[in-house]
Amino acid sequence: MLTYGYIRVSSTDQNEDRQKIAMDTKNVPRKNIFMDKQSGKDFERPQYRRLVRKLKRGDLLYLLSIDRLGRNYKEVQEQWRILTKDKGVDICVIDMPLLDTRTAKDLMGTFIADLVLQILSFVAENERANIKKRQAQGIAAAKARGVRFGRPEKPVPKNFVDIVRQWERHEISTPEALRLCDMSRPTFYRKIRENEETKLIRCKIISS
Repeated sequence: MLTYGYIRVSSTDQNEDRQKIAMDTKNVPRKNIFMDKQSGKDFERPQYRRLVRKLKRGDLLYLLSIDRLGRNYKEVQEQWRILTKDKGVDICVIDMPLLDTRTAKDLMGTFIADLVLQILSFVAENERANIKKRQAQGIAAAKARGVRFGRPEKPVPKNFVDIVRQWERHEISTPEALRLCDMSRPTFYRKIRENEETKLIRCKIISS
C-alpha cells in the first residue's frame, strides 16, 4: 500500500503551502504528492490524471479539503466513485474526518460519508458559482470606471501619417508599411480608419 497526496490551487499566483504542510503532517512522501495549478471546474488536469493512473487498490489518497479535488458537484461524486469503488483506493479528507473511507466501511459509515460528500461537493460548486459571479461584477464595475483589461495597445509611431502617405502613393509595399509601424495588417487598417475619423472630427470642429 502506498500513500499519495493531491494538491490543487486555482491559479499560478495562489499559495499551496497550507496543503503541503497538511501532507507533511500525514507523512506523505514528497515524491507521491501531485499538484495542479488549475481551476476545479473539471478533471482535465495533467497531474490529477497522472495520479489516477498510478493509484492501485489499497492505496491511500490524502486531500486537504473536498474542494481541492474539484468544484463540480456531479463530477466530484463521480471521481469519488471511480477512486473508491472502481480502483479500490481509500480517501482521507483531512479537514473533514467524516470523509475517511478507512473508517466508513459499514453501512452506516458509508451512508454518512456519502451524505457528507454530497453536501460538501454541492457547497464547493455553489462557491465556484459565487466566485464567478463576484468576478463578473468586479469586471463590470471596473469597466464602468474606465479600467481597460488585456495587454496595453502599442502606440502608433510618430511618423505614422508619413508612412501611410508613402503607402498610399505606392512608394512602399504593405509588408514594408507593417514592418515600419510594427503592426499587424488588421491593426494597420484600423489605425488608418481611426486617423481619418479624427481628421473628420477636427474639420467639423473648425468649421462650426
